[in-house]
Amino acid sequence: MDAKTRLGWVQLYEQLGDAGVVCRRCGISRPTLRKWWRRYQADGVAGLKDDSRRPHHLAKQKVFAEQEALVLELRRSRHLGIKQLRSELLRQHGLGLSLDTLHRILVRHGEQHLKRPKLTRKGKKRYSRPVPGDRVQIDVCKIVPAVYQYPAIDDCSRYRVLGVYSRRTAANTLDFLDRLIEEMPFPIQRIQSDRGLEFFAENVQRRLMEWAIKFRPIKPRSPHLNGKVERSQRAGEPFRSQHRGPVLERQIGGDEGRAALVALGEHLEQKFRPGRRQRHVTEFVDDEQHRRLEIALQLQQAALVTRLHQLVHVYGGDKLGHVAAVIGAAAPE
Repeated sequence: MDAKTRLGWVQLYEQLGDAGVVCRRCGISRPTLRKWWRRYQADGVAGLKDDSRRPHHLAKQKVFAEQEALVLELRRSRHLGIKQLRSELLRQHGLGLSLDTLHRILVRHGEQHLKRPKLTRKGKKRYSRPVPGDRVQIDVCKIVPAVYQYPAIDDCSRYRVLGVYSRRTAANTLDFLDRLIEEMPFPIQRIQSDRGLEFFAENVQRRLMEWAIKFRPIKPRSPHLNGKVERSQRAGEPFRSQHRGPVLERQIGGDEGRAALVALGEHLEQKFRPGRRQRHVTEFVDDEQHRRLEIALQLQQAALVTRLHQLVHVYGGDKLGHVAAVIGAAAPE
């Protein structure tokens, strides 16, 4: 309650002169009305304000100079917190002081803030498996409607294999695993992926057991545990955001647009992924070389999509086979 409300009580009591009616109407008790009526008569409107609730006298617990010096010595030499100070004083010296008393001592001498050195990391430790093929990270990324990219990257060597499919199914996963086994220049011991249903299919799991490859799914909602393959997908995100599927669908229709995207995805797969019987020229690349390859790949993909837009505008949506054939012939080397 504030002073204005209490002033209304006492003014109503002055008008009616009946304490029972005032208490029932205002919802207060008779002792409450009597208290504020007396304070109003003594101090006027100023008496209706709340007084300070601070205690007039603190606990009479004396701390002598030698005890205060002992507290400060423990604080400065051993850097103990206030609860540790209380336990140490009681255990070692038989001195029982409250937390408030210890706090007042520390504030009086400017020792209330405990200064501790900040822990700093010495460099960054990157997670990497020691042997190539020990762990291969694999994932599925939707590029545009009806175009799914299967990336796989080795944890140690950063050796990457890509595949493009029209659907994310168990059959396509098996086909990509066949490509992965054939193109990796070293044996694969473990495959790590998220908890997508295409990886947990029974035929996929049986195939991995036949090949004696261990399957290690990551924890739910933890894509950072599959960080290397996730980062490789983010490298191509600017290209995918600029050339989404609806751009082509607006030009050549929904079904035909998706068919054109499938044709483009198959061409990109054959263009930028070595054939089944070929090997990568550079098997082990560092981060700088990997970044340059990513930039070159994005530029060539952007050029191909621009060429596709031009050809669709010229030939129309009824000649998709001719468009895909021309793209394959005009792709930059």
